Parts: sequence; C-alpha cells; structure tokens
Amino acid sequence: MSLFERLKAAAADDWNGYVDHAFVRGLGDGTLPQAAFRRYLVQDYLFLIQFARAHALAAYKARSLADMRIANAGLAAIVDVEMQLHLRLCERWGLSAADVEAGAEHPATVAYTRWVLDIGMAGDLLELQVALTPCTLGYAEIGRRLAPRGVDAIDAAHPYREWIGEYAGDAFQQLGRDTQAWLDDLGRRHGGDQRFDALLAIFAKAARLEADFWQMGLDAGGA
Repeated sequence: MSLFERLKAAAADDWNGYVDHAFVRGLGDGTLPQAAFRRYLVQDYLFLIQFARAHALAAYKARSLADMRIANAGLAAIVDVEMQLHLRLCERWGLSAADVEAGAEHPATVAYTRWVLDIGMAGDLLELQVALTPCTLGYAEIGRRLAPRGVDAIDAAHPYREWIGEYAGDAFQQLGRDTQAWLDDLGRRHGGDQRFDALLAIFAKAARLEADFWQMGLDAGGA
C-alpha cells in the first residue's frame, strides 16, 4: 500500500470519524441546519488563510525546485479556487466578503491551523505534508461519497449542491490524486517507513482535528 493508504488504515477510527461525521451526512442529504453551514463557511475561510500560510511554509521547507512547484500549486488551489468558492457561497447565504474577513476565529479553527503550522515549523516537509494531507484527501473522499454518480445527479434544489460539486469535481479530485502521489514520493525520499509511527500520530491527530472542526459547525445548528 501507499503511505497514505497505510496511514488511513492504521487510523481508521479517527479517519472515519472525520469523513463520516454527522455534519458531512447532513451536507449529503441536505438536512444540515443552515446556521451550521453558515458558521462553517466563515470559519473555513479563516481556516484556509492559515492553510495557505502552511503551503507557503511547505515551499520554504522544500529542498528541490520540483517540490517548491508542487507546494506552490497547493497554495494557488487554496487562494485562487477554494477561497473564491467560499466567498461566492457566503454571498448567497447573506454574508459579504467583509463580513467573512472580519469574523473571529473559533477555538477549533485556531487549534487545528496553529497545530499544523507548528508541525511545519518544527519538522520537515514530510511531517508537514502528513499534517496537511487529511484535509485535501479527506475532502476529495467526501466529495466522492456525496456525489457517487456525479454532481449532475444531485437535485438542483439541494442546498449544498455547489459545495459538494466543488469537491466532487474533476479539478479537486485531480488535486487529491496529485497530493497523494506527492505524499507517497516524499515518504520514499524521506524515510517514511522508518518513521511510520511518528507520522501516524500526526495523521491521526489531523483527522481528529478535522472532526472537531465539523463539530464546531454542527454545534451552531443546535445539534
């Protein structure tokens, strides 16, 4: 198995608690309370600002031009695609860009993002990518789960259709494949097998923090 597949299998309970969270199930069937989604949108925008910084840190940690280019592509995907999606969605839900950018980070947002940045500052590029990967690959998996027959099969009236479509779409799915390939390549080059237990601890905690982030949104909906 690839490094990602091994990490996912070894942290199965934490991973499933993340990708099959009640928030995710509510997104899928459209029953997620609107208040939960609104809080999530604001916090995920603030979250992505910090994750953009983490991808910039990955470029700094890179020792080759090829790795720098991959880190830069991840940064661009956040800044030019995901953050713009969030602003579009927020506007449809009555939240202006100014409203979102003026929002205060929730403790769950701070806990996750600053932990990732700390991993990146203290460790090497492989450790940072293990901390970042559950976000990208988890959302890619969630996109496939929520739109197994493609976004066109989802009712046009579904309240979260656009969000699902972004992560189920070809562009994000390709980003997920590229992210997994890079993680596996870094693992081969930086002794991933010999460091597996330490990497697993990082991966499992990232999955738990992702689940906490979903719960933060769900709590706003009174669930």
